[in-house]
Amino acid sequence: MDTTLSMTNSSRFQVSEFILMGLPGIHEWQHWLSLPLALIYILALGANILILITIQHEPSLHQPMYRLLGVLAIVDISLATTIMPKILAILWFDAKAISLPECFAQIYAIHSFMGMESGIFLCMAVDRYVAICYPLQYPAIVTEPFVIKATLSMVLRNGLLTIPVPVLAAQRHYCSRNEIDHCLCSNLGVTSLACDDITINRFYQLALAWIMFGSDMGLVFASYALIIRSVLRLNSAEATSKALSTCSSHLILILFFYTAVIVVSVTQLAGRKVPVIPALFNVLHSVMPPAFNPMVYALRTQELRVGFQKVLGLGANVSRK
Repeated sequence: MDTTLSMTNSSRFQVSEFILMGLPGIHEWQHWLSLPLALIYILALGANILILITIQHEPSLHQPMYRLLGVLAIVDISLATTIMPKILAILWFDAKAISLPECFAQIYAIHSFMGMESGIFLCMAVDRYVAICYPLQYPAIVTEPFVIKATLSMVLRNGLLTIPVPVLAAQRHYCSRNEIDHCLCSNLGVTSLACDDITINRFYQLALAWIMFGSDMGLVFASYALIIRSVLRLNSAEATSKALSTCSSHLILILFFYTAVIVVSVTQLAGRKVPVIPALFNVLHSVMPPAFNPMVYALRTQELRVGFQKVLGLGANVSRK
């Protein structure tokens, strides 16, 4: 009788907050990771803000390709800022508690911005496809209104399709455990603490991954397959080299992003014995692309390098090679 009553009371109890324990298995020395993570975060913020300022101030960069790069910079800043302040607070100040609404909001933001990043990569792939395969029609097709419509469509797609993720998580009943063995609120990490069935949560998470990342990745690689086919038909080696160089930066970022998505997914499935690996990869996947993307474009795009030097006051020493 007492046991039954205890179980009933436990099932009615709802936890008021979650505790983010940090990286599993290395709690004792995880604070040593705070310095490199903080440096990566500062680099991501500084580099992406520099890209935005440069694109805004340099008239030669007022082109659709660079406008999309500016949107990507905003998404990168938002994605990194969604998780890094809380992670650093955990590592520096042991601020592990997070309210349920804050946790569900973080779940929504992570999914939305990750989906937007994938969507912007798709828009950039379409931009390069039209520029290389239909160069004469490019100025008429890829215009400022095109960039605005493409960006808004990605915001609406990811903003709306992601809403059920935190809503379904909030509908679960959290009656006993409230310790999340992670340093951020991941959907499956949170819902695994629920006392009721989470089949619908798992199903929607999988469906969302296929709808957003799967379709984007398929269309991106289809675009590049058509680009490569078109480039290989060019008679001039110089024209081929020039065509490929215009999309090399974008291709590097795409390969890095989707490879990271696949690695994180695989480690989530295979990381039961060493849970710190998928947890760490999950964090790095949210902060490394924002730091990595600007560096690739800065190193491989001459117009952007020249713009950086002008903004930083080095324009007098710039020589256009």
